[in-house]
Amino acid sequence: MTEYDYWKIFPRMPRKVTIGDITVRDGFQHEEKFISTAAKIFYMEEMIMAGCRNIEITNLGNPYLMPQFRDAEQLLTHARSDAFKNRCAKKGIKYEDICFTAVTIREGAVDRAIALKQKGIGPDRLLMMVSTEEQHHFANSGTTLPDYWKEAERCIRKCNDAGMKMCGTVSTIWGSPIGGATELKDAVEFSRRWLSIGAHDIEHADHDGSASAAEVYRYYSMVLDAMPDPNLHIAHFHETKRMASASILAALQAGITHFECTLGGLGGQPANFLDDCPTKGTGDYYYDDPRYVGLVCLEDTLVQIDEMGIEHGYNVDRVLWLGKMMEKTIGRRLRSEAVVNGRTQKQGHPQYARPGLKKLKEKFGEKPDQKLPADWGTM
Repeated sequence: MTEYDYWKIFPRMPRKVTIGDITVRDGFQHEEKFISTAAKIFYMEEMIMAGCRNIEITNLGNPYLMPQFRDAEQLLTHARSDAFKNRCAKKGIKYEDICFTAVTIREGAVDRAIALKQKGIGPDRLLMMVSTEEQHHFANSGTTLPDYWKEAERCIRKCNDAGMKMCGTVSTIWGSPIGGATELKDAVEFSRRWLSIGAHDIEHADHDGSASAAEVYRYYSMVLDAMPDPNLHIAHFHETKRMASASILAALQAGITHFECTLGGLGGQPANFLDDCPTKGTGDYYYDDPRYVGLVCLEDTLVQIDEMGIEHGYNVDRVLWLGKMMEKTIGRRLRSEAVVNGRTQKQGHPQYARPGLKKLKEKFGEKPDQKLPADWGTM
């Protein structure tokens, strides 16, 4: 029998990956109830204890638009506290290895981040975003693409002067929920532009779950041909068709090494309703059915990558436990199947075995491990 080596078939596929957790920001932003500051701190801390070193924890935009993040400064203050640093030290975690990211779509949020940095509680990394389809970009930013690019260029200079990194996100790569089909070449060009104006890395986002595995492989192959350093590129997939796991695999095969996920597959557009009150968010939701939102699920992605033998740095069992806790926090069944069914058990589930097989094999004169008739020989 031929031995098939996965890494020979897909020579760009990594043997080690980085998986960032963005639950506390992207995961919670679509929830229509306020997630308590205590819960946000709990999941931020516990994800780090479970192995996460790249974590997105808040949005520094106007809380009037997204009141879910009215506690942004409290989260950042805790992240910079001596109490948390001491907890990391006791667990053998190098605090300086943790990268805290905050979303800053517009210049006012960047200025706020810089002010927090001057107070000693600023994030390590900020994030701005363009969409290749301008209607989608306008819905998120409130301005045109050319105007936003100049704003982003200014913000990156400010960010660098303040000692923070900037991630440039490219969205609607595989399609837009507003404008429909898009061109992959536009997203490659936008990625080049981010790097040319000083962005430190690029989040390539499928914000509405339009991607198919074949087009994901094609796109990331184009990206890595144009910008070969895999450390520059982060894959960000949403679910609308239950195809994000296939997209993760296709991205791996193309050579992508950095990914983002959320516990339970939470996430989506900023909520336009919170607790008992309508709020602005980014306007009407793109989908009528709330099941068709959210990111690729961290628990399931982690199990998938772990069982492929790819190094990831997480304590898988601890993440699965956190997934169970998250269902209690949110108050409903979430997307993870691994939380319910666990990891693949190599020893199986002997408690489900039917009685009588051993006696029947003895009756037929078969050996315990015999699987073929004795007179069949070998092939």
